[in-house]
Amino acid sequence: MMNGLDLNPAVLLDIINLQTDIARQGLDLGGVMQLVCQRAGALCGANAAIVELAEGEDMVYRATAGLAEASLGLRLRRNGSLSGLCVAQDAILRCDDSETDPRVDREACRKVGLRSMLVVPLRHEGQSVGVLKVGAPQPNAFGQEQAQILGLLSELIGAAIYHAVQYESSDLYYRATHDALTSLANRALFYDRLRQQLSQANRGCGSVAVVNVDMDGLKAINDTLGHRAGDAAICQVAERIARELRQEDLAARLGGDEFGILLCGAVDRDGVGKKCSTLAGAISAPFEFEGRPLRLGASIGYALSPDDGRDMTQLMELADQAMYRVKQARKAVAA
Repeated sequence: MMNGLDLNPAVLLDIINLQTDIARQGLDLGGVMQLVCQRAGALCGANAAIVELAEGEDMVYRATAGLAEASLGLRLRRNGSLSGLCVAQDAILRCDDSETDPRVDREACRKVGLRSMLVVPLRHEGQSVGVLKVGAPQPNAFGQEQAQILGLLSELIGAAIYHAVQYESSDLYYRATHDALTSLANRALFYDRLRQQLSQANRGCGSVAVVNVDMDGLKAINDTLGHRAGDAAICQVAERIARELRQEDLAARLGGDEFGILLCGAVDRDGVGKKCSTLAGAISAPFEFEGRPLRLGASIGYALSPDDGRDMTQLMELADQAMYRVKQARKAVAA
């Protein structure tokens, strides 16, 4: 923690409130990182916030907010990036203008839309394992006060890393990339894997299908039987999805009642359609919670690359639109 600068009491109160919200996340490290990202922008007057973890020779965007939100899962080489240098030096670094600073990955900054950045290390067991970074589209956006705030926020993430790894048998990477409730991949890992698969598909190495699965009726379960029943339903759907996939595929929990699936390799439209039908049947099988039958179901849509497009955002939107059409059709039949 930095010394010699008094923070505004309102800022300190916001950080205390953030600590309370972090405690509610329990051991969900991915959720903690995302929460801190969302608050960091406002606290530091930034337009983007990112948590990057050092994984091998790469720095990987594991949580994003603001201008950087669409870059979730992005991988950058540690060498030649300000984040990689921050990890190597275990020190707070500031870039006042990415167009003139030789330490930064200028193309990556242009892609995200950042001109100035502030980067602080995330520490676990005495070493830097990643960074918390904020950025802005204009030069000279950050000073000593923002550095102190970001240092405090990095300590909150560091404490969450410690507790998540201390009380779970899994390692840091697993805790940061998997959903705490279902043990499926989380949104960050889903986007990371999707970027890799699209890169292969764009080189002519196979194809990938993006499948969007949206649970039907979760709100009704929560309202009538409580959140324990709702959590049990979510876990049951997650298990049923995982059982239907191959080893090379990936299932992820993207949000409360939303799941994403990547079908990788040599997949075609007919095969993906059949897999979606199989998934729908598996999810809707009978299920009981504490002796009470629960009605499970899901609306499923997909998009296929390269046939439907090669851009990650476009494919996600197309899969979501296809899922929504299925959901509307199901509602029309029910009516």
